[in-house]
Amino acid sequence: MAWRFSSFVSTIESSKTLNPNFFSSTAPFSTSFLVTKTPKKFKKKRKSKPSPRTTPVQTQPNLIPSLERILHRDALLRFVTRSKQFLSAQPEHVLRLDDAGKLHRELGFPRGRKVSRFLQRHPLLFQTYRHTDGKSWLGFTDLMEDLLAEEHSLMDAMELNRVEKVRKLLMMSARNRIPLSKIHHCRTLFGIPDDFRDRVAKYPDFFKIAVDSDGKRVLELVKWDPLLAVSALEREFVVNEDSAKRKFRFPVKYGKDLDLELDDNRKLDLLNSLPLVSPYSDGHRFDLWTLEAEKYRVGLIHEFLSLTLEKRASIHHLVEFKEEFSLTKHTYQMLRKQPRAFYLAGTEMNWAVFLKDAYDENGAMIEKDPQVLFNEKLYKYAQVDQMEHDPGVEEHHFT
Repeated sequence: MAWRFSSFVSTIESSKTLNPNFFSSTAPFSTSFLVTKTPKKFKKKRKSKPSPRTTPVQTQPNLIPSLERILHRDALLRFVTRSKQFLSAQPEHVLRLDDAGKLHRELGFPRGRKVSRFLQRHPLLFQTYRHTDGKSWLGFTDLMEDLLAEEHSLMDAMELNRVEKVRKLLMMSARNRIPLSKIHHCRTLFGIPDDFRDRVAKYPDFFKIAVDSDGKRVLELVKWDPLLAVSALEREFVVNEDSAKRKFRFPVKYGKDLDLELDDNRKLDLLNSLPLVSPYSDGHRFDLWTLEAEKYRVGLIHEFLSLTLEKRASIHHLVEFKEEFSLTKHTYQMLRKQPRAFYLAGTEMNWAVFLKDAYDENGAMIEKDPQVLFNEKLYKYAQVDQMEHDPGVEEHHFT
């Protein structure tokens, strides 16, 4: 043992003689066994920073769960609504299954998922079969084809009503013109049929199609109708003046030195309680940052929502008509200041706005368009796994 120690010492001495910086360059013992970093299991998890993509619009005290559930329902049925819309435009209403797996955006399912998983969730509406070419194809069931025929008949019956909606949209827009592509993109919001661009030719007294310098086809208003230039808010004001007055509030800022009585304060605020600028006026000519311009935009959005089937719209729908309706990037903040009339649901980046008075306390619409009733029936079928699991479904629909 003494011999080993003396040998070790002599080795160190010789190393010091040959290399004076021995200890500074080479360590005699390894330190690799020492833990120099905190293991992952002991590290504190960092909280993710708030993001507009995930931050809810409403806080818990102001949350209306029944309206939030409507957005959740739409997300669950996105595959049904988009696939119905896309397949309806295909020849024979069929699509190769291999091609369907690549159309995640058009069919409304997450990228990277298998389309077959979503088809299995809605067996009453979609089916797959093997063609003579040996390929699997996706198509509608007989029940779904019957529903499409029923919806087509409904569209024909409601055509005049939809024409009136488009006329009012044109009357609200700046210069009374809207690109046809924008109307087509938001057609389901108003119940407008897919072939509306072809049906426009039937109404030369109302519409005219122009082509801009960039090649876009634009729908223009031919004749102004003063009977249509009455907003839903103005009609409500005639029926229930007090309710209409309480719907909006644009408080006036004034100094305390005025020493106004309580009644005088109410009268002063009442002067700015309503959007006194009609959405069918030339309000788009106002300076963007004036009170009159804000009243005009608030009233215009209220009228826009009243024309929709479900009295609600997403941020994407509003942005679509940003130029025609003179909307600004502060539309979100503007609507949040009017909680009596509007309810904003979803997240700060992907929100939807509801007309609160159009829904009851359970989140059901008070007045339903025939297209809304049809959509509810379609959603009912979409959530049925098998025919016998839904006792409320009429039998003749399955025969």
